[in-house]
Amino acid sequence: MLAQSLPLMTAAFGRFLVASLLLIIFAIKMEGRLPKLNRQQLLLTAALGLTGIFLYNIFFFGALARVPAGRTSLFVSLNPTMTALLASLIFQERLGLRRWMGVVIALLGAMIVITRGDLISGLTDISQSIGLGELMMLGAVLSWVAYTLISRKALESLSPVIATTYGTLWGFLFLSIGAVGELGNIKWTSLEWYVWASIIYVGAFGTVIAFIWYYQGIKAIGPSRTAVFTNLVPAFGVLFSALLLGEQVLISMVVGGIVAALGVSLVNKR
Repeated sequence: MLAQSLPLMTAAFGRFLVASLLLIIFAIKMEGRLPKLNRQQLLLTAALGLTGIFLYNIFFFGALARVPAGRTSLFVSLNPTMTALLASLIFQERLGLRRWMGVVIALLGAMIVITRGDLISGLTDISQSIGLGELMMLGAVLSWVAYTLISRKALESLSPVIATTYGTLWGFLFLSIGAVGELGNIKWTSLEWYVWASIIYVGAFGTVIAFIWYYQGIKAIGPSRTAVFTNLVPAFGVLFSALLLGEQVLISMVVGGIVAALGVSLVNKR
C-alpha cells in the first residue's frame, strides 16, 4: 500500500526515519550509549547502510510498485541461498554436495515463480517473464546478500545492536539525500490515514520490533533454529497479500515456493 501511495525514495525515507529514532533509543537502553567508531567501523557501517538500507529499499519499494506483493515476497526465499553461494565464492566456504543441491533446487523454485510455471517458454523468451519489477527484486536480493556478508566483518568488532543502528543511520542519511527532491512535491495533508499507518508500521514493527524479537530469538533458541523461521516470510507474504490485498495466488507461486523452501532447507541444514 505504501509503495502505491508514495515515491519509492520517500517511502523508504519515512520507514527509516521511524526506525532510526526507535533504534537509537533501543541501542542506548541495551548498550548504555552509542560508542564512537574508528575509521574501519565507520566504513563498514556505511557499507551496511548503502547495501542493506539504501539500495535494498530502493529496489524493494520499486519492485512492490510494479509486482504483486505475494510474488515479490517469494523472491525473499533466494536470500539465504544466494548468501551461501556468494560466501562460498568470496570466503572459500565449502558447501558440500547436499548444500549445492539445495542451491540448485532453490533457484529452480525461484524460476518456477518468475516464469509463472512455464519454465521452457519462460527461459526461451526471458523478457516475457522478467520485467523491471522482477529485475528490481533481484537487485534487492543481491543488496541484502552484500549486506549480510559485510555484516559478518562488522560483527567482528561491533555488537549486532550497534552495527544495525549505525548501519540504519547511514542508510537513512543516504535516503534523506535521495528524497530531498521528492518531499516538496508531495501533498502531505491529502494522504490517506493508512499511508501514515503503513509508515509507522514498517518502521516500528517491520524493522525495529522484528529486529529486537529476532535477536531475542537467537538468545533463547540459538542462531540456527532462529534463522529457519525466516523461511516463513514468503509463505506469510503470499497468504497476507491474498487476505489483505486480494491478490491472486497462482499455482506456480505455491509450487515454486515449496520447491524453493525445500532447497533453502537443504542449504541451511547442518
